[in-house]
Amino acid sequence: MLIVKVKICGITNYEDAKTAMDMGADLLGFNFYPKSPRFIAPEKAADIISKLPGFIDIAGLFVNASYEQIRETIDECQLDWVQLHGDESPKFCSAFLSLNVKTMKALRVKDKKDIKKADSYFTDAILLDAFNPEKYGGTGLTFDWNIVGHIGKRVFLAGGINPDNAVAAVELGVYGIDVCSGIEAEPGKKDHKKMKKLFENIQHLRG
Repeated sequence: MLIVKVKICGITNYEDAKTAMDMGADLLGFNFYPKSPRFIAPEKAADIISKLPGFIDIAGLFVNASYEQIRETIDECQLDWVQLHGDESPKFCSAFLSLNVKTMKALRVKDKKDIKKADSYFTDAILLDAFNPEKYGGTGLTFDWNIVGHIGKRVFLAGGINPDNAVAAVELGVYGIDVCSGIEAEPGKKDHKKMKKLFENIQHLRG
């Protein structure tokens, strides 16, 4: 039996958050990158998060934000995870080790050399996403999952995961899958039928 975490990212409203949680999501991701079509202001995210039970983990996604901005959002939104999705250095990522929050560094993958960069980061997890020169994630693109290999830390797999390929993603044996555009009706709004199908398709692998 594969014990895999499911992170539903790009949450912008309470209905999607509650539905994802009820269907079995382990983590909910809120995107604090202003240029993203899934951007949500910290105060709006905090309002949604305040209505959710404490057992669901909350992740905040940041792209090249300042330490101060991230620290303020951690406090305002009671984040459990900080997802660093930009060009943050290993040193910058390590700055959060003293805080009561887990860190996840996203790497945009073209080939095995990009995956090797994981060794440089002392974070609680690594997120592997498809490379796009113009966007920091949320592209709906996949990369060749066969090159993932063994990484000596928790790995979240992202990039174009949807109801049809979710089983293949889970069967890689990664720590978690990160799902966003593959279950959307439009950017920032989930398609609850697609989300239900995704959880149904992987249910037999999650126990």
